[in-house]
Amino acid sequence: MKTVIFVVLALFLEILGSCQSQKKPADMERYKSELFAVEKEFCAMAQSDGVQKAFDHFAADSAAVQRRGLILKGKENIRKQYASFPKNDKLEWSPDFADVSASGDLGYTYGKYVYTSVDNMGRASKSEGIFHTVWKRQADGKWRFVWD
Repeated sequence: MKTVIFVVLALFLEILGSCQSQKKPADMERYKSELFAVEKEFCAMAQSDGVQKAFDHFAADSAAVQRRGLILKGKENIRKQYASFPKNDKLEWSPDFADVSASGDLGYTYGKYVYTSVDNMGRASKSEGIFHTVWKRQADGKWRFVWD
């Protein structure tokens, strides 16, 4: 009788374990590709429609950014931060790396950015650095950043 109970319990645990969804390597690569693509869309929107619109569009409602030693929380504060972004200045970036959680709902990217500012005389100066962005898949399936 103990053997039967053990076998039934073992089968139950095996069935229960097989019901849990495991992400396949192909899924993980697809999720990483999605993050590379969303970063590309983000940068393209910053170039075509402006930095403020791009950061507003790609930010999750709960997003936070660190700028000048301050942490700005929420889309409204992020929108205000970029409201005065000079129209002639450009911010360009490209991710070098992306990774995604096993659940496929949280990921991060990092890479290089170039910020080009133009002074009143029309002279451009560049500053370069490294960015790091944390992305979260939203209920609608879209990736939005939660930390930048």
